[in-house]
Amino acid sequence: MSSLVTSQHAEELSTGARQLGVDLTAAQHELLLGYLALLIKWNKAYNLTAVRNPDEMVSRHLLDSLSVMPFIENGRWLDVGSGGGMPGIPLAIVRPDSHFTLLDSLGKRVRFLRQVQHELGLTNVEPVQSRVEAFPAEPPFDGVISRAFASLQDMLTWCHHLPAKGQGRFYALKGVRPDEELAQLPEGIELESVVRLQVPELEGERHLVVLKAN
Repeated sequence: MSSLVTSQHAEELSTGARQLGVDLTAAQHELLLGYLALLIKWNKAYNLTAVRNPDEMVSRHLLDSLSVMPFIENGRWLDVGSGGGMPGIPLAIVRPDSHFTLLDSLGKRVRFLRQVQHELGLTNVEPVQSRVEAFPAEPPFDGVISRAFASLQDMLTWCHHLPAKGQGRFYALKGVRPDEELAQLPEGIELESVVRLQVPELEGERHLVVLKAN
């Protein structure tokens, strides 16, 4: 284990994953801690996340990402505005049969994601530097997921071309339940579900909004 990652981090990850109903193998647990170590190390120079305290990163990044695991299926996924790799990297680790394209417009973030891919030996991720509106979905994705958008409207505006029509889904990780935004969904977008997420050790509300593109 890296000196940047403590036994307390390891225990918090194990306990939190169990509370989320995510059954981690020993190898997956090790990979997630390896990712955490890289995030802590590179964040100082690359400003990957506003979370500066490593002791907050397990809950706010790893467990927050893993909290959606019971609600997603295997397939081709696009993590838009992936930044430091959340939620795409943790999900790729626990979903080895799925493929995750990690999209970000900033070169330094994509360089970090490629470093993670290389050091952890992840064969089911593909970091891509591109603006989302210029990124071609060929073929379209089963799921488009993001923690990055301020509003559902922004996500739908920029990502409308990315999920497979009639089958693909948008998955937006939000704080409080965005009822006002949900009342103003554009034509052709159907609300499938809003799930209240219970993220261990995380204060404040978290919701997963699932939208279907008809």
